[in-house]
Amino acid sequence: MSTPTAGRPADAHAVIEAALGSPIEPALSERLLHYMDLLARWNGTYNLTAVRTPEGMLSQHLADCLSVVGPLKRQWPAKTPAARLLDVGSGGGLPGVVLAACLPQLQVVCVDTVAKKAAFVRQVAAELRLPNLLSVHARVEAMGGVPAFDVITSRAFASLADFTRLTRPLLAPSGVWVAMKGKTPDDEIAALGPDVEVFHVEPLHVPGLDAQRCLVWMRPKALR
Repeated sequence: MSTPTAGRPADAHAVIEAALGSPIEPALSERLLHYMDLLARWNGTYNLTAVRTPEGMLSQHLADCLSVVGPLKRQWPAKTPAARLLDVGSGGGLPGVVLAACLPQLQVVCVDTVAKKAAFVRQVAAELRLPNLLSVHARVEAMGGVPAFDVITSRAFASLADFTRLTRPLLAPSGVWVAMKGKTPDDEIAALGPDVEVFHVEPLHVPGLDAQRCLVWMRPKALR
């Protein structure tokens, strides 16, 4: 695996550890930074993200997605059986690629409607040697005939109501939705149907990002 380093922020490893809240093996840190290298390289042709600078990609993309790793690791420790995670509207693989790299106990499927973005994630899976990462080019509502997912996540996909409605057929009976949001989306939470329960809103701290971030944890609610 080639490891280009030109243009990487000098404090990149420290930012990664701060976002994770724990030390990280150098090999994993290098793998994550190689992903950022690929994102920057392909971005010029494929327009994967509006963020162009290495510093911006590090804080706005990589650190932002790494902040989710700890909460998911608490939900699915390494000793538990493999869980299936669907990343909806994954774009260039955010957060799906990051989660697949950091949490090998998860089987991660990234889905996006844009063919070139799905192709990029497939290339990333090959170059980073991530056998637990799969990329699908499809509309999520058309993904039939696949095993149910234990967790379905999104970062910049849709409102909570649309997110849960479109993915409900793909969620396992005991599964959860995990939506990455900025500040607590009170209006979106209020617009959820009676069959969806928000059971936790978890604030996140993202090093280098001067903005509010949170995770909205949801699950189906049985109606009496």
